[in-house]
Amino acid sequence: MQTANTTTRSFDAWLAALRDVCGSFDSKPEWRQRFQGSVSKRHQAGIEIAGITTNVERIFHRQPPSTSDETEHCFLVVQKQGQATLVQNNQQLKMRPGEMALLDSAKACEILPHGLIEHDSFHLPREELTRHFGEQPIPFMKISANCASGQILKLIVSRMVTGQITATETESISHSVTNSLIALLPAIYQNQQPSAMLLEQAGDTLYECILRFIDHHLHEDELGPALMAEQFHISTRQLYRLFEQHDESVCRYVQYQRLERCAEELASQQKCQQSITQIAYKWGFTDSAHFSRSFKRRFNSSPREYRRMSLDNVG
Repeated sequence: MQTANTTTRSFDAWLAALRDVCGSFDSKPEWRQRFQGSVSKRHQAGIEIAGITTNVERIFHRQPPSTSDETEHCFLVVQKQGQATLVQNNQQLKMRPGEMALLDSAKACEILPHGLIEHDSFHLPREELTRHFGEQPIPFMKISANCASGQILKLIVSRMVTGQITATETESISHSVTNSLIALLPAIYQNQQPSAMLLEQAGDTLYECILRFIDHHLHEDELGPALMAEQFHISTRQLYRLFEQHDESVCRYVQYQRLERCAEELASQQKCQQSITQIAYKWGFTDSAHFSRSFKRRFNSSPREYRRMSLDNVG
């Protein structure tokens, strides 16, 4: 295995190593004095793989000129440790350990680590990806294992990450591994994109499934259109359209359901020892002032007044 390992102690040295391996990325550390990071590069089965460990606040890549060498590769990102949010095409993907996503190097992107993360970035030839996707632009997508193609790709990548497929393979085998990874991606994408007809047929059923999903995840502050669209393998635009067909708004529905849960607990004698802020935070609100304003618009009284009147009526 050919390895060029760079372990750094300073943010500036880490950023220089990152640019050397991955291109003209920039970054912002949350605290320079608490920075941790390393960058490595290796080749396995003919594919260059960058290993990145960091706790920076943000890594970002501006859209390069079409003639730039930086558009030669796309990144198949494997989240090994920690959690991060990937951003491209005005979409967000939440990455957890073991998950993978495809990024187009010809477009701007961001990586937002949630604390210390470790990931491997497989550099795949963009020209080959473009040829396999045909008229479809290279998508920004998470790799799902809910189809045979996704399962096969995850198996190959897992064996490469753990070193079970190494640089000692023959050149022809290495080329086959690269081609296999690239050839699987369009099939995975097609499996994850419901057709317009399927969405129309699924209509009410899909809508009810999403409502149940919201009901079970109201307490999570990350619950939002991007997470729902990702969960049900539809675009955020399709999600908005689905709710519009029911004369509803996604964000408004989520907020109203959270406010209803808060109102129930504020009116409960069993919850009277919990503070209003605790109840608000429990149901996904992260700003107490915003919660109070939203609650008053919904119920025509402040949370404190609502609690007092409700408990007085019970008494």
